[in-house]
Amino acid sequence: MSAKFDISFANSASLDDACAVLLQLSGENAPAGQAQVDPSGVLEKAARVAGFTAKSMSVLDVLAPQGSPADRIVIIGLGKAAKLTAHDWLRAGGTAAAHFKKAEKVVIYLDALGVEVDGKAAADFTLGLLLRAYSFDDYKTKKKSDEDKTPKSVDVTIVTAAHAQAKHAFETAHAEAGGVILARDLVNLPPNVLGPVEFAEKAEELKKLGVDVEILGEKEMKKLGMGALLGVAQGSVRPPRLAIMQWKGGSKKDEPIAFVGKGVVFDTGGISLKPGAGMEDMKGDMGGAAAVIGLMHTLAARKAKANVIGVIGLVENMPDGNAQRPGDIVTSMSGQTIEIINTDAEGRLVLADALWYTNDRFKPKFMVNLATLTGAITVALGNLQAGLFSNDDELAERLTKAGDVTQEKLWRMPLGKDYDKIIDSKFADMKNSSGRLAGSVTAAQFLKRFVGETPWAHLDIAGTAMGAPLTEINQSWGTGYGVRLLNELVRANYED
Repeated sequence: MSAKFDISFANSASLDDACAVLLQLSGENAPAGQAQVDPSGVLEKAARVAGFTAKSMSVLDVLAPQGSPADRIVIIGLGKAAKLTAHDWLRAGGTAAAHFKKAEKVVIYLDALGVEVDGKAAADFTLGLLLRAYSFDDYKTKKKSDEDKTPKSVDVTIVTAAHAQAKHAFETAHAEAGGVILARDLVNLPPNVLGPVEFAEKAEELKKLGVDVEILGEKEMKKLGMGALLGVAQGSVRPPRLAIMQWKGGSKKDEPIAFVGKGVVFDTGGISLKPGAGMEDMKGDMGGAAAVIGLMHTLAARKAKANVIGVIGLVENMPDGNAQRPGDIVTSMSGQTIEIINTDAEGRLVLADALWYTNDRFKPKFMVNLATLTGAITVALGNLQAGLFSNDDELAERLTKAGDVTQEKLWRMPLGKDYDKIIDSKFADMKNSSGRLAGSVTAAQFLKRFVGETPWAHLDIAGTAMGAPLTEINQSWGTGYGVRLLNELVRANYED
């Protein structure tokens, strides 16, 4: 459970019984705000003795000197002023949050750096606070000792001359934090708690924000001919769902843009059973769907001026007596037939019908799908970047740029006719697996057969949605990857 931050922005604030947080640039004098928290001037000497040079994300954490109205003083180094980016402000907020967890009152001085701190920078800093504060310990009955517990509520005042602009910008940052945290929660939840039905109910909760939500059950999907998605679900006693979310924030004449997520709430591999070691991580095989629902939350919460469709296919892949077998042939909603070579190549089957449905019904300007699709992408890129596959250079470029802004990095991977031939089947139109070589590429080629001429991108987030390296703004196994990336894509390119 995350600490609750009661955040306000002001010109000044009382330091009585507070933890004071100052920011300092490398090579500059100590912050001017130091005089307010350290009237005796002891702090400058403490920094010198400790060898604190204010390099990026370095920290000096001391008890307040005698005469200071504060209890503790934390100085966060920002590095060189000329190199400061929006992501640096985000990281600084996360770094600060890590050092006042036990405080009940915090005053943060953003000014007095010798550089202009505008409302956007203040909001980015605050977003970093919120993302770093997240933790998932709802199922721990034995908590830390009382003195180690984070207070249930932390009163945070951010002092800046740009307080009015910061307050306005924070509305957007708060919406973004809510979407990321929702996505993290979904990925972290245990699979006995979060099945397809429960996930669909989470989508329905977006109605409170003004999102139109429809849920299709097995009966409706059978009528639509979604044999690929239903083939994955048939081995589980938990029924599948397709959740359709619509945010109508743009002009009625504007074509919608669409995001589609793979939502395999647990993946055993089916009859092609996965090895037991590490299978517990397959509760996160719905990271793509989590990102889509988190994005829809963010867009609605910040009242994005765009028409956006979110579609998530929700299934569980289990190996019971009714499960599909290697060698089965299923018919997708598109009418194309698929030979099942490996039942563990199931995510692309779910996406095949979800993509076709989205394209056929909504005729979107473009589609982006997200999926924890292949282990092969982690072999290629590790946990640091997601794989990007696209049939449209402009869309791919915009996605890459958005990832650079948010530091949710993408690396473009190839597509091509020669790769496409590899998934041709002797018995059906295509097969769902081609073996080990180029596994992430052939999976993307499979999906490409279900998008027609619509501009489309596939993000393989198997290495980034869960278990990625911890950072200043994320200490969680479930990362919420993709929410901020896609929000930036929409904000920068597709709002009225």
